[in-house]
Amino acid sequence: MCGIIGITSHQPVAESVLEGLKRLEYRGYDSAGIATVSDGSIARRRAAGKLSNLAALLEKAPLPGATGIGHTRWATHGAPSESNAHPHATGRVAAVHNGIIENFAELRDALQAKGYSFSSQTDSEVIPVLVTSLLDQGYAPEKAAAAAIAQLRGAFAFALIFRDAPELLIGARRGAPLAVGYGKDCMLLGSDAVAVAHITNRVAYLEEGDWAILTPKSAVIFDKHGSEAQRTVTTVSDIGLAVSKGNYRHFMQKEIYEQPAVLAETLSAYYDAARQRFVLPALPMALHALNRLHLVACGSSFFASLVARYWFEDLARLPVDLDIASEFRYRTPILRENEMTVAISQSGETADTLAALRYARQHHRCVAIVNVTESTMAREADVVLRTLAGAEIGVASTKAYTAQLGVLACLALMLAQARGTLEANVLQRLTHALLTTPSLLAQALELDETIAGVAADIVEARDVLYLGRGTAYATAHEGALKLKEISYIHAEAYAAGEMKHGPIALIDEHVPIIAIAPSDGLFEKTASNLQEAAARGGRIIALTDRAGAAALGGIAAACIVLPDAHPFITPLLYTVPVQLLAYHVALLKGTDVDQPRNLAKSVTVE
Repeated sequence: MCGIIGITSHQPVAESVLEGLKRLEYRGYDSAGIATVSDGSIARRRAAGKLSNLAALLEKAPLPGATGIGHTRWATHGAPSESNAHPHATGRVAAVHNGIIENFAELRDALQAKGYSFSSQTDSEVIPVLVTSLLDQGYAPEKAAAAAIAQLRGAFAFALIFRDAPELLIGARRGAPLAVGYGKDCMLLGSDAVAVAHITNRVAYLEEGDWAILTPKSAVIFDKHGSEAQRTVTTVSDIGLAVSKGNYRHFMQKEIYEQPAVLAETLSAYYDAARQRFVLPALPMALHALNRLHLVACGSSFFASLVARYWFEDLARLPVDLDIASEFRYRTPILRENEMTVAISQSGETADTLAALRYARQHHRCVAIVNVTESTMAREADVVLRTLAGAEIGVASTKAYTAQLGVLACLALMLAQARGTLEANVLQRLTHALLTTPSLLAQALELDETIAGVAADIVEARDVLYLGRGTAYATAHEGALKLKEISYIHAEAYAAGEMKHGPIALIDEHVPIIAIAPSDGLFEKTASNLQEAAARGGRIIALTDRAGAAALGGIAAACIVLPDAHPFITPLLYTVPVQLLAYHVALLKGTDVDQPRNLAKSVTVE
């Protein structure tokens, strides 16, 4: 995840902003920058590579000013560059931004038509240009920020500074985390408490839709309706020593809630806003010449691969072999030169997946999808596609899984384009659908309380069945795995159509059935299978949308109603409720959510 820090003070802030960025290095980055307000102008220093490059630049050309913002950024597509590094600025406004602006192209075109220019390929630059356009219309800075926020669509967190208001710092969050730090004679913004830990341990976490106006002496927070709001200021201990849970009870809970931001940042890294399509780094062979893909992974990464197989075959018409990495070598697979293996691992150190990668490289080129670019798999693969999930502390994967799905969805669209298997208008619709996913995940998180209530009906079960068809079948597997991992309840996933071939014998009134049932082209088939289960006393808990809830209302004991979504992105959207359901069941059972028994975060032995 990218990192944000902002400080408004009466003392020079550049060195403190740089120190905050150093505390965010754990998130990963390949460019960084700082902007300050001084002497009636905005000044910036940006550098590709490590923070040492930025520090050296600041030594040669110091930044004066008592109000400043800083940012660390991952740029997966293309070489990291100064022009794409944050902060982005006009003559009047500078901004740092995490996330993705869904309506970037629409806003950019409108602003260009008014004579405003852009100097980068990022969606982030639209924020300061939009605010500048409002200032030019006579808006005060606070009113300009509020009007800009109202026009932006997507999942984001950002911070703004203003040439003509040198003590003003404004921040906003929608689907991405942002905290306000309360210092002595200064106020701060940070991606999390770690960013501001060198100055203060008094922090208030902005809630969904909040935005804040900061001066050196005050912070005024507004909620999503524009009303002034009070947010609890907490004292966080030892936040400078470790990644902080913030105001969350567990790392897993925090990481579930980080998913809109993580997905937005991952998609943003691969999205070419100028061409309005996803572009990945150069892959090791011509995509149109590929005859087959081999996907290898373990655990949650394997279920992400299962989703991807549906995508690759349906959208790109490319045959896919899918293997659990620990079995891959032992079946002596037939690998040909005009094929490619994609190995998927959060850590990049998973022993079985690494062994599979090494085996495949003896025969053809390989791609690694990893969250750690310094990992062994990243070093040994021909190409690395990085997930921008940041450090994942909870053993049960949540945000890393979602980020993997995001990268695999980008790859599916890129393959479809290269192979000419989708018409341009269809490709455009799928691209837009994928860009809207982070904001839909944020909406799904608003169902947390409802899902917690459903968890109470599951906590006493000894066995739970998860059902789905198509990509929902893969999501069912991930849901069952999460429940097993952290609550220790036996759970199994089945393709809904397979129920009558054996598993239906397990169903009685004591076995909850979690149905992943978006109202897509397979919904009627799934509903028919659920009718069979209900007729045998099964307690159906349906994860569906409005149309699905209306159709299943007569047989489901409970419906968790998610936002309507394009079928392409439902594997991402429906992941959130299965994670939350497992989390709340584990809370009720009193298990160790972050470190469940017998499990390790990275399995580095075979």
